[in-house]
Amino acid sequence: MRVWRQRAGVIAWAVLGLAGCGRGRPSTTITPISAVASADEIRDLWARASGEYARGRWSKAATLFERVTLEVPVGDTLATAAHFRLAECYFGQRQQLQAAREFRKVSDDAPTSRLAPEALLRAGDAYADLWRRPELDPTYGQTALATYQELLNRYPDAPAAARARMRVADLEEWFARKDFKTATYYYRLKAYDSAILYLKDIAASYPRASVTPEVLITLVQAYRKVNYAEDVTETCAYIRRYHPATPGLEQVCPVGRDSTPPAPAPSGSE
Repeated sequence: MRVWRQRAGVIAWAVLGLAGCGRGRPSTTITPISAVASADEIRDLWARASGEYARGRWSKAATLFERVTLEVPVGDTLATAAHFRLAECYFGQRQQLQAAREFRKVSDDAPTSRLAPEALLRAGDAYADLWRRPELDPTYGQTALATYQELLNRYPDAPAAARARMRVADLEEWFARKDFKTATYYYRLKAYDSAILYLKDIAASYPRASVTPEVLITLVQAYRKVNYAEDVTETCAYIRRYHPATPGLEQVCPVGRDSTPPAPAPSGSE
């Protein structure tokens, strides 16, 4: 997941022509160009900000982009772009929460802008980047998922929506793996009913996750441990129909012998 997050920022900058970065300072510390900046002054400020970005001077670029947001009227397309660039800057500096707030500002304040769907996508990316590993607290991952879903609901036909669907699939993979670790933990403790609850939920919630066939095999093993013969039969039939190439299927679900003794502990329990 780390790779596509890094590439996403590069794509956003290249395709949309957006740039900016560094640690932003409070607006109250920034002195306006003049009481009313002229169009030429604003163009010069924008050019300077973009130049600082091109040279990798993120902090200076961020300061200049913030000045743009002060000089340009709220709702102006240039102000919206400046906020987007500033958000990309925070992301590049690994200040994801600040980045997410700036991206949300773009999508909330300018919902009809061409940048609004892209901003929602990048807000989701910022939250997703805070969920470092599947076994950690998934709160940020859940927030990222909700943000991607909001993008899909609000802008289903936007180019950003197609990329959001891929992000959702990646997150679901992580959620499935996290829950599978929990299920196998209960399995090792011989708390089979608890393991079964987790395994069934994974199979129902994340049917396309790569780990799901292994989850189903483990579910059969757990059913055998508690002598749920009917559930063994139904689950084995389901695996044969939808995941016929699952490793270990013939051993766990031998044809005509779906109520045989339990198979060995699942590999996912390690």
